[in-house]
Amino acid sequence: MTITLQTPDVVDLGDAVRALGEWQYDGPTVPLHPGDLGWHWTSGAQATAAAMRTWARDGRLVAVGLLDGPEVLRLTIAPDAQHDEELARRMAADITQVERGVLPAGKVAVEARDAAVLRGFLADEGWVAGEAWTPLSRDLRDPVGESGVRIELIGPGQASEQTVVHRSAFESQRFTDERWHAMAEGPAYADARSLVAYDDHGHAVAEVTVWSAGPGKPGLLEPMGVHAQHRGRGYGRAICIAAAAALRQMGSSSATVCTRSANTGGIATYEAAGYRRLADVADLSRPQ
Repeated sequence: MTITLQTPDVVDLGDAVRALGEWQYDGPTVPLHPGDLGWHWTSGAQATAAAMRTWARDGRLVAVGLLDGPEVLRLTIAPDAQHDEELARRMAADITQVERGVLPAGKVAVEARDAAVLRGFLADEGWVAGEAWTPLSRDLRDPVGESGVRIELIGPGQASEQTVVHRSAFESQRFTDERWHAMAEGPAYADARSLVAYDDHGHAVAEVTVWSAGPGKPGLLEPMGVHAQHRGRGYGRAICIAAAAALRQMGSSSATVCTRSANTGGIATYEAAGYRRLADVADLSRPQ
């Protein structure tokens, strides 16, 4: 059997989106999701393809990675291949050997929450625990209930309603209306919804995009933010409840999210909205 590493072309990105959707399952963590690719699509299809690394065995995708910046690789492995030592050994070699074009020299990190065998091989190479992340999940078998605030579904004509809130929430000018439209043109957004919460005066106060992986699969919140001028008033909790309701309507089995463990305020918001905290998982970091 032949294992191949590739940086896909734009025309191949749909295959990665579909594979990630098929690989989603309700478990102890939150693996790389089609929504992660969908959110990266704010940079456009070409940039998303350039940031991808895929592994295939005899032509079938068995692992998908996304470079979150040049020094962090986020990846997941097909459930039936997570314990495959041959695959894990090959992936470890591709990740650690700079000439193979996955990660550069120096201090880098790998997020591989569902890949215990691969993590073991990287640990054998001297990689150590890095930044800790906290996954959270809300079961959607039961009705979600009302958010308590006005929630609107955002379409192309209202992109600025979401982007303005996002830029304030994350103190970043990156998410422009143009990037919203780039995101919406990607294949993952066919199974996504963008929501904005409004206060009693009609001001946009919180935003979220939710991504379905198909009926019976976990959905993802990515991103969620509250306008800096409207924090501490329950809008984060409200938009997270609305996110869960939207995913349930799309047939998702659960609503999931993963945030830095240092983000205690964000974790408290998700928990207040009925999301259950799962065990923290650390990235693996290669020391310089």
